[in-house]
Amino acid sequence: MIRSMTGYGRACELIDGMNITVELKSVNSRYLEFSSRVYKNYSFLEDKLKTYVRQLISRGKVECNVQIDALETDDVIVQLNESLAAGYINAVNTLCEKYGLENDFTVSRLAAHNDIFAIRKAPADEEKIWNAVQQVLIKATENFVVMREAEGEKLRDDVLSRADLIVSLVEKVEARSPETVKEYNEKLLARMKDLLGDTNVDEQRLITEAAIFADKVAVAEETVRLRSHIEQLRSFMELEEPVGRKIDFLVQEINREANTIGSKANDIEIARIVIDIKSEVEKIREQIQNIE
Repeated sequence: MIRSMTGYGRACELIDGMNITVELKSVNSRYLEFSSRVYKNYSFLEDKLKTYVRQLISRGKVECNVQIDALETDDVIVQLNESLAAGYINAVNTLCEKYGLENDFTVSRLAAHNDIFAIRKAPADEEKIWNAVQQVLIKATENFVVMREAEGEKLRDDVLSRADLIVSLVEKVEARSPETVKEYNEKLLARMKDLLGDTNVDEQRLITEAAIFADKVAVAEETVRLRSHIEQLRSFMELEEPVGRKIDFLVQEINREANTIGSKANDIEIARIVIDIKSEVEKIREQIQNIE
């Protein structure tokens, strides 16, 4: 399945008192570039996110955003500063005894002195949080991959249609190539007759010159290789694995064969056909920059 490197996926779930949102988006890149954005308290998720995404994606610049909103606050720990509380109680007792006062000091009055309490967040249960985030991540990546595959299908159709057009242009080159030799023979014969007048033309010399020209402008090897490259391109498009780099190399070879045909043909009509081939090759090259 051909996949585009451009994609977007998002999922949101309420799990274990946490409202979790995971968002994935990607653009083209020669290699896999992964970055994540999570709250500082959840930085332990970064490596886990990267490891998971790398199993599914081989190329592209991928950004993963994770937002966790805790709707419950039972992860807060309140600690009593016992020595300070004892100090308050002793001080009150001393005051009552020294001045004969009634001791009406209560727990609620003691608790009003908030400096006797230390409030801190409980250590995060990393495994619990990751299990919750992973559930949302799975859904987000499913949506992400579906979009990349849909875009990839469009790229595949476009590339294959252009490959078919290149083959039809190659057929024109193959049909035109023998005609260039025939036309050269006719021009050569006419030129020799103009130069020699009534003198008999050396047919053997004519045959030799024509053979030299035919060998010089022959493009059969190039068209055969070009057809082979196109067939290989088609087969790559049916593979289930990432093929972007392979196709990129193959398109370079197709372009090289087209250049060789253009330089060897020595014919205006074939030169025009080669320009059309190179135009389609360039359009394929632009499209495959998006293929994973």
